[in-house]
Amino acid sequence: MDIKRNCAKAALKYIENGTMIGLGGGSTIAHLIRFIKEEQLDIKVVTPSWETKQKCEEAGLTVIPLSEATEVEVAFDGCDQVDEHLHALKSGGGIHTDEKLVARMAKEYILLVDESKVVKELTYEHPVVLEVIPQALAFVMNQRLDAERGEIRMSSDKDGPVMTDRGNLLLDVYVQGSQDGVRLEERLKGLAGVLDVSLFTSVVTGVVVADESGIREMTKR
Repeated sequence: MDIKRNCAKAALKYIENGTMIGLGGGSTIAHLIRFIKEEQLDIKVVTPSWETKQKCEEAGLTVIPLSEATEVEVAFDGCDQVDEHLHALKSGGGIHTDEKLVARMAKEYILLVDESKVVKELTYEHPVVLEVIPQALAFVMNQRLDAERGEIRMSSDKDGPVMTDRGNLLLDVYVQGSQDGVRLEERLKGLAGVLDVSLFTSVVTGVVVADESGIREMTKR
């Protein structure tokens, strides 16, 4: 059984013809793109993911630049963890600032995950990622971050740090123990020079969860 494929198929019911949708990155989103093509749905797409943009264009879907979008009917994405309060943590891609912009544009922001991603409360096994303007890096790293350490994300392809499309740096913050996600997001985002953080505590409206036994859905309580 392909759990991710089943999860993507379950997301189709949220998509209506003639609307604009948001798509994040990852293999489940890639399955969803194929389903959209198969169903010949007449939709437009905004995405912060370069890879997803390529897959959409290959599938013949219309992709609108993020800078031209003002409202999205529904957006789909993945995450590293999501808890029972619909607080989510994303760490890998480093495009969380644009992902959160899409989430804010969307009437519904729905995560597509397998059961292993769902926890009672966020455990912070993955780092919270900060997008930081270069001029503020020393200042931000000097702050008390409720963390064991903060590490500049280094590139595996070149000598030097990873740079975002805006020319900013990514700071991986390894958080100590249990934290109030809402307060942590507010405090880290509130640091001067931090553009945004990879905690999503206020934008997720639903989660489609897939496992070997089928599909279940989580919504705001």
